Amino acid sequence: PMTLLTEQQCKDRMSQLSGWSLEDKCKSVTVTFKLKDFREAMAFMMQVAFYAEKLNHHPEWSNVYSRVSILLTTHDAGGLTELDFELAEAIDKVAGRYEAQAQ
Repeated sequence: PMTLLTEQQCKDRMSQLSGWSLEDKCKSVTVTFKLKDFREAMAFMMQVAFYAEKLNHHPEWSNVYSRVSILLTTHDAGGLTELDFELAEAIDKVAGRYEAQAQ
C-alpha cells in the first residue's frame, strides 16, 4: 500500500512543481492548464493518459475547450502519496511540450 505523505513532505514536493496548489491540508494537488485550443487540450490529455496508465494512477480531470483541470490524490490511501507527485511531474513535462500555461 502507498504511504501517505506528511504535510511537510507535501510542502517539500510542492516546491518541485510549478503552478500546482496544495488542497485540503495535503489531501490533493490541483492545477489548471490553458492550451492553444481544444485539439491541443485533447492531445495533451492523451499524452498524460499514457503516463497515468504506466503508473496505474489516474487523475480526476475535466476539459472545457482549451482548459484542462486536474486533481491528483490517492483515494486508497486517503490523501497524497509519492505516486501523486510522480504523476504531477510527468504532467508538467507533457505541459512543457505543449507550452501549456498553468492558470
